[in-house]
Amino acid sequence: MIQRLCIIGVGLIGGSLARGLRAAGACEEIVGCSRRPETLEKALELGVIDRGELEIGRAVEGADMVVLAVPLGAMASAFRALNGHLADGAVVTDVGSAKQCVIRAANEVCDGPTPWLVPGHPIAGTEKSGVAASFAELFSERRVILTPTPETEPQAVARVRDMWQQVGAEVIEMDAGHHDQVLAATSHLPHMLAYTLVDVLGRMEEHEEIFQYAAGGFRDFTRIASSDPQMWHDICIANADDLVNTLEHFSDELKVAIEAVRAGDSETIKSLFVRAKALRDRYTEATTDSSKNAP
Repeated sequence: MIQRLCIIGVGLIGGSLARGLRAAGACEEIVGCSRRPETLEKALELGVIDRGELEIGRAVEGADMVVLAVPLGAMASAFRALNGHLADGAVVTDVGSAKQCVIRAANEVCDGPTPWLVPGHPIAGTEKSGVAASFAELFSERRVILTPTPETEPQAVARVRDMWQQVGAEVIEMDAGHHDQVLAATSHLPHMLAYTLVDVLGRMEEHEEIFQYAAGGFRDFTRIASSDPQMWHDICIANADDLVNTLEHFSDELKVAIEAVRAGDSETIKSLFVRAKALRDRYTEATTDSSKNAP
């Protein structure tokens, strides 16, 4: 049981975690922290938090679990603000989509190893943002990746693992560097492609007609381009090296596809589509079976 949970950044992810833990009866008190008073007012109105604070130092006092749900670009300032205010035995985790930058920020700000830090990343979300979009079931049957460092206390990892399991998540552990490589390909690249596609089409002279006649496939592919631009800006900057490597590899393969279309290379085009369909079908079948067999 978490006695006092402090969520710094009460938006979609932080708000949904608070709702989920409250629904599970896994938390005695929830303190929210935001720079914007109206966010805290809304969170209080919705029953997401019990108390709101505008200053991180005050918000974390007495909390035994602290969740940083702020953009990656704000992580260093968040660590600076909480440094020296944590209660004895408090555990800190985060929900950022890149992990090596979080670990570096904590070590630099706190002047050394941080055994109380358990970096984490819930693989869940929607294109919506803000506490009003939060809901208790967001993490049910979704994966959460924890990337503890060699200095992280095993007890801290166990407490964060239990927290996520309380809201129905499957928790796995991974090296932070490997996490950033994998997520660059599976999450960061698709968002870059979706944003770029919408931007490119929007700058064409015929853009109004293009969007007017866009079919469901276009809407499905570009849905994630409605995500929070600031959050994804921070992710791209924070995981730049791995994202650039992935973008360059994709660009090389795209050039092959362009040449195949230009040359009317039917065999290459058909092979590409067949391979991609087989991989996609195998992936969706595996994830569907996994969901059915989830406890």
